[in-house]
Amino acid sequence: MVEDRITDGRRIAELLSSEIDGREDGELARFAVTNADRDVEPTADGARAYDVTRRDERIARAFIHDDRAHLEFEAGQDAAAETASDIGLRVRPKATQPPKTLVFVESGAEVKRATDVLQTVSQRLEETES
Repeated sequence: MVEDRITDGRRIAELLSSEIDGREDGELARFAVTNADRDVEPTADGARAYDVTRRDERIARAFIHDDRAHLEFEAGQDAAAETASDIGLRVRPKATQPPKTLVFVESGAEVKRATDVLQTVSQRLEETES
């Protein structure tokens, strides 16, 4: 049996959103999808689809491309880069002021790993807030 690989950016972002909003246990319970743009169309550079907030503070924004999605981390950039790299997600810094970290989600199968990145970022932020 051959499974279809989900590589549609909009669908990947939808799966990620469902995983974030649908979990009420562990670190993901602290997250919410906010400011969703339901009419967003994928672009080559990525179009903002929604924000990811932790305790009502935006830590990342989700963008959709034709063939992938990416998270643009505004908080916990080092933790996001390290974790994403360690678990096999493509990651790169974004040279802006303040700097950001981009984590690419290139298939539906990578959604779970993207939520692992969010959870690690949350844990690291929790450590610095204590």
